[in-house]
Amino acid sequence: MMSRCSHIVLGLGATGLSVVRYLVAQGHAPMVMDSRRNPPGAEALKNEFPDLEFCFGGFDCRGLVQAEQIIISPGIPMDTPEVRAALDMGIEVIGDVELFARAIADKGPCVLAITGSNGKSTVTTLVGEMLKAGGKQAAIGGNIGVPALELLGENVSHYVLELSSFQLETTHSLKCLAATCLNISEDHMDRYSDLEAYRQAKLRLYELSRLAIFNRDDPQTQPMSPMNNNSFGLGNPEGDEWGITDGKIFHGSSEIMNLMDVALLGSHNHANLLAAMALADAAGVDKESMARVAREYKGLPHRCELVAVKNGATWINDSKATNVGATVAALEGLSDYLGDVILIAGGDGKGADFRPLANALGSVTHLITLGRDGDKIAALKEGAIKVGSMAEAVSKAAELASSGDIVLLSPACASLDMYSNFMARGDDFRQLVEALDEQ
Repeated sequence: MMSRCSHIVLGLGATGLSVVRYLVAQGHAPMVMDSRRNPPGAEALKNEFPDLEFCFGGFDCRGLVQAEQIIISPGIPMDTPEVRAALDMGIEVIGDVELFARAIADKGPCVLAITGSNGKSTVTTLVGEMLKAGGKQAAIGGNIGVPALELLGENVSHYVLELSSFQLETTHSLKCLAATCLNISEDHMDRYSDLEAYRQAKLRLYELSRLAIFNRDDPQTQPMSPMNNNSFGLGNPEGDEWGITDGKIFHGSSEIMNLMDVALLGSHNHANLLAAMALADAAGVDKESMARVAREYKGLPHRCELVAVKNGATWINDSKATNVGATVAALEGLSDYLGDVILIAGGDGKGADFRPLANALGSVTHLITLGRDGDKIAALKEGAIKVGSMAEAVSKAAELASSGDIVLLSPACASLDMYSNFMARGDDFRQLVEALDEQ
């Protein structure tokens, strides 16, 4: 029988392990629970903390309702029965970002935060690079690679955090200098009752920030109540806004740079760049440092990543497009391209409605689908080609592609029906493309 424990870490993995390390450093001896029998991080936990209690393969409700504080993984819904029982008992349930926020409370607003359905990691990385180029001591983390708590030991002036809707549900004390919601489109509909519930979870971030930066081209990102705000968009800026006029990036009436000099591909990435500049500006970064990063930064792997040019056709890996909105953005971002577009899509749709993809498929010449929900996407376009594997998809695309065409992997789905994660899916695509023979 488990002993009563004041702190319980619910869900292990990289984030849970970071919470354990933080709590132990604070003098606590947390108990760790995970519904999985052998969760990621289990071996590291046992090696680093052999004296800690753990419960794998399920949640011990009796232990949970005796805790003083539960630190929950973003992957565990708040309406999980055991969690709901603890909440009903008045037990505090928070996430790792809330612990982080409390740890830096005496520093004042020093966080730049990014949420949204798509583009978060690109913008988070851009902002971090801009701050560093501008001479700031910046640490980057959150939902992108490094858990927030692991940033605490660093000597920094600013934290740049990517935050998911799941993380925001359990965060209350974060003090942001500026924050943005890049866009809103259907995602995680297996966890939220509807799009509005998902939107409200995202927009909670504005309430934690001195300055809310929204996307003028996506009304759903506008703050729901009056607050200090600014905006970015692909059209002409007014006042102090960020935007594009005659192929040039402007902050209000101040010209920053020519779009032709931007290294990132696609109009959706131009919007990401504007958001990053607005955030960096809030932290006092000079315009030349921003422009220098924009000229040099070519993007993250698996996000509209140029893989190769084979027989004159351009192959692009956008495996990170795990929802419909991301694929729509990729297709719209490539809309000025003159050649045919061959799209490879499909996977685990997470309960999404694929109909919003239909209009964007009008720019696609050939649609190749695969995965659990591939048939649902195929139903949106006459003549769609259904295949059973990525190897078949790449082979078929190579048959169809001519010089000047684009072959785009942008699945509009998660990868877990066929791969361990979106990176593995993108790596498989890249390896298959690189192995194609030149004609």
